[in-house]
Amino acid sequence: MTTSTIHWVGAGLSSGPGILRLARSGKALVLWNRTLERAQSVFSNGTVPATTTIRTYTLSDLQQAVQPGDIVVSMLPANMHLELAGVCLERNAHLVTTSYISEGMRRLHEKAKCKELCFVNECGLDPGIDHVFAHLLVLAWRASPAFDPTAELHFNSYCGGVPKNPDDFKYKFSWSPAGVLRALTNRARFIEYGREASIERAWESVKNLAIRGEVFEVYPNRDSVPYVADYGFDATWNVQSFVRGTIRLGGWKKAWEQIFVRIPSASNEEIEKMGADLWSKHAYAADEQDRVVLYVNLMAKNQGECLFNQTYFIDDCGSGGETSMARLVSWPAAFTVEALFDGGFQPGVRGAPNTSTEMNLWLDNLQGLGIKILHD
Repeated sequence: MTTSTIHWVGAGLSSGPGILRLARSGKALVLWNRTLERAQSVFSNGTVPATTTIRTYTLSDLQQAVQPGDIVVSMLPANMHLELAGVCLERNAHLVTTSYISEGMRRLHEKAKCKELCFVNECGLDPGIDHVFAHLLVLAWRASPAFDPTAELHFNSYCGGVPKNPDDFKYKFSWSPAGVLRALTNRARFIEYGREASIERAWESVKNLAIRGEVFEVYPNRDSVPYVADYGFDATWNVQSFVRGTIRLGGWKKAWEQIFVRIPSASNEEIEKMGADLWSKHAYAADEQDRVVLYVNLMAKNQGECLFNQTYFIDDCGSGGETSMARLVSWPAAFTVEALFDGGFQPGVRGAPNTSTEMNLWLDNLQGLGIKILHD
């Protein structure tokens, strides 16, 4: 794949650091975006490497440009990944996304595998780095001298982007507020007290979580249950709690209580109007610092005695074109592209790294780029 071209599609707020990493590597890179000005702004000094080309994105133009063996990185909204996957199948190219594997994407597994193409998804922050931490914790539990297959297991994974310097609203928007509002009404499924449980709205299950002297608020998000098996938990293990969710600053629920009252009965038009109002009041200012918190913990107990309790934790800040969210979303996508050049994945549709070699490479890369990963 030494002559393959990387087609990075989308130069939005979460793309810059990954684009720059690949552009500086000397590999052939085409940066596609609907507006050339936005793509150009990724290169803050105005100098685009000779191996990088910037082009206006249209699906038809991308389709004509992609060659067999190329790699397409989709940083477009998740509902647009499938059309890029179609291009990759037609043109015999590989695909990388930072989004969850949709059912439509999953159904492409055999087609991609037959063509020896790798469609690697969930290569961002959440999903992505959180998956890596979870797999590492399960491996550590299996290898622990205290390992007991009958122990009660409690797993919690929470991630969120928050302002470094919060206001009374306890949140700042870096993407569509309307999308944030709609996400709060997504049904979530998880395990609690050894049984499957669910909530219809995020604010119905907000809990406090103390981490290193700071109290956050957390709630379940999406469907956690399939990840019990995905993370390598045996079907016979006594999983008492298992939650993947979102983390917010302490006081967030109180600050948003009037919004929660309005959302359930709001029309799409009203949600959009609410979002526009929130954007005007609570968007990040230019060069304002953001903060990403990622907490993944696995605890094992036997009759009240703690047998195992390990955590991976990231608390990172950034600003401007190097926001923490942009780094932690786009760098893993770049790592995945680099791994594809090295032949690091089996063909087919798959998620984030889950082998020791792949996962440790991500950790080494992140730490080498200045991300502090705490493990205790």
